[in-house]
Amino acid sequence: MECIFCKIAAGDIPSKKLYEDDQVLAFYDIQPKAPVHFLVIPKAHLMDGAAGVTADNSGVIAHIFEVIAKLTKELELSDFRVITNNGADAGQTVSHLHFHVL
Repeated sequence: MECIFCKIAAGDIPSKKLYEDDQVLAFYDIQPKAPVHFLVIPKAHLMDGAAGVTADNSGVIAHIFEVIAKLTKELELSDFRVITNNGADAGQTVSHLHFHVL
């Protein structure tokens, strides 16, 4: 598979990890847009982004937000944004569901 996030999740491409479990990976963005900027991705490839969320896979989205809450507390971030883009016209550059935390 040619997905860069799948390669990062598999460990084929190095990343500066913040968190990892069997479902998700959080790592710092290589082109940060804020003093703190990290991504949280499901390890399973969800190509359609937010439009691909279904009742069958939505549990991982809830888990991602649990991880975001944990990490922002650990980093002592009280003010932050969580962003996901869906489609090229919305700014999505990697076709794998991911959340930016800035």
